[in-house]
Parts: sequence; structure tokens; C-alpha cells
Amino acid sequence: MIGTFVVLGIFFIVDLFVLGRRPHVPSTKECVQHIAFFVAMALVFGALIWWVAGTRPAIEFYSGWLTEYSLSIDNLFVFVIIMSNFAVPRQLQKFVLSVGITIALVLRGIFILVGAALIERFTWVFFLFGAFLIYTAVKVARGEDDDEEFHENGLIRLLRRVTRITNDYDGERLRTTKDGVKYWTPMLIVFLTIGTTDVMFAFDSIPAIFGLTKDPFIVFTSNIFALLGLQQLYFLLGALLDKLVYLPAGLSIVLGFIGIKLIMEALHGNTLPFLNGGRPISAVPEIPTWLSLAVIVVAIGGAALASLIKMRKVDASSAQSR
Repeated sequence: MIGTFVVLGIFFIVDLFVLGRRPHVPSTKECVQHIAFFVAMALVFGALIWWVAGTRPAIEFYSGWLTEYSLSIDNLFVFVIIMSNFAVPRQLQKFVLSVGITIALVLRGIFILVGAALIERFTWVFFLFGAFLIYTAVKVARGEDDDEEFHENGLIRLLRRVTRITNDYDGERLRTTKDGVKYWTPMLIVFLTIGTTDVMFAFDSIPAIFGLTKDPFIVFTSNIFALLGLQQLYFLLGALLDKLVYLPAGLSIVLGFIGIKLIMEALHGNTLPFLNGGRPISAVPEIPTWLSLAVIVVAIGGAALASLIKMRKVDASSAQSR
């Protein structure tokens, strides 16, 4: 286990702090190579789990990785809006993403530890996780999570009032000097904004992954692999993000399914005074891990395929109208 985290740590450091430290706009070829490498590594890692621990843990890893990866793609919509709203120079966006993804990993690590401790001591927390995921699924299906424009939160507005913040970037620096006066650069606001939104992302992703596996090792590793290569995916998808119109529908199905699965599992091990005479409901069927993986693959894959088909139809009709 220690060796695994060492290797993943090396991957993470190289991805974000070696490659990510070069302030440039990556080419399409560079993006595809990086994404293909990390996807291949995730598939290999799942195969190793299969070989060492068996079928069930491997399927749980693949299910968790696909779910977290899909949620990460959805999060890229928000990153695009933040970058645009704060006019982050394109050559600095890779660096900003590196910092944002690092914050996301730290926050998810904290949430995983807290979630694992809660689940171990209070299994009824599955009811809360399940209800939250179903609520989130309904919001996503209704389009209430669509962020067409960015609104600064109270922390950012307060910071603007109490500190000097210039409108101009000075490379990667947080502080700059103008006419002998020290100012914060917009980079500080960008980091705070991405950090606070990462907290909200964690609220969605951590209950979702715990609905697929209770193993903290699988939960954490699937999150790491979902974040690796995310900055390259940001530049690769760039102009395509707004064309993946059915991705929210696919995510809604996945989140709703996992929410129902969590509640069904909670009914097995908990007693409710108003159900079944206060006894656990053993008759509630258990959803097998292979079915969870199948639902995730079909929902996300179907949403992506439907989006591509619609995009081609729109492009074809636009070409005919010219």
C-alpha cells in the first residue's frame, strides 16, 4: 500500500509540478498523450487490484474512477467560467489548474478520512449521503447546476473591500508593486475561487464514491486517478465542453442510481421505528458491483455518444445553411 501511494505521488508531482509548472498552452498532441497515459495507468492499476485482491475490489475501483472522472469533467465547466470571468491569460491557465487540482486532492483526502470515520461509527449516515445524491441528481437533471455565469461568493467580495487588488496579472505572482505600493494580483482571487468551488465539488464526489465502495484505499486511489491528467483534459475539451449537452443527464442518472443504492444498503443495517416494526429490512435487494459499473458506463458513455451525434447534426445543418 505504501509503495502504491509513493508511485501515485510521483505521478501527481510530475503531472502538476513538473509539467504543470511550465506556463504554456499544451498542444492537442501533448494533451492526448498525457490523458492516454493516465487512463492506461488507471486501467493497469485496476487490473493489478483484480490480480491481488479479486474481482469485486477491481470493479469497485473502475466504478469509482469512472464516476469521479465524469464528475471532474463536469467540474471543468466551472473552471472554464472562472478562467474567463477573471481573464486569466491562457499561458497561465495550466499553472492555475495545477494549484486548483492540488487543493482538490487535499480537500478530498480530508473528506475521505471524515467520511470513512463517520461510516465506520454511524452507518445511518448512508441515508444522508443517499438523500443528498438524489437531491443533487434532480438538480442536475433540471439544469439548476448549470453555471452560465460566475457569481463571486461573499468571501471574495469581502476580500476586495478590505485589501488592495490590482486588475493586472504579474505572471504567477500573488503580490506585485505598482508606484511603490504593494497590491495583491487577481491570481489570489482565482486561487480562492477555485478552492471554494473545490469544496462544493467534494460534497458531490465523496458521497458518490462511498456509495460504490467502503474501502478508503480504493476511494482515495480512484480520486487520484480521476484528477491526474485533468489539466490536459481542460485544454483538449476547451471548445467542446459547451457541446457535451447530454453529460449532465448522464451524471444525473449515475448520481441518482448511487443515491438509491446507498439508501438500500442503509436499510439493510439500520433500524427505523416507522419501517418494518423497527427492524432492519433484510428483504431489500443488494445491488451487485458489476451492475453499478454497467450503469455508470452506459449512462456516461451514452450521454457522451448522444452529445457527439447532436454536435455532428448541428455542424452538418450549419454547413448546409451557408
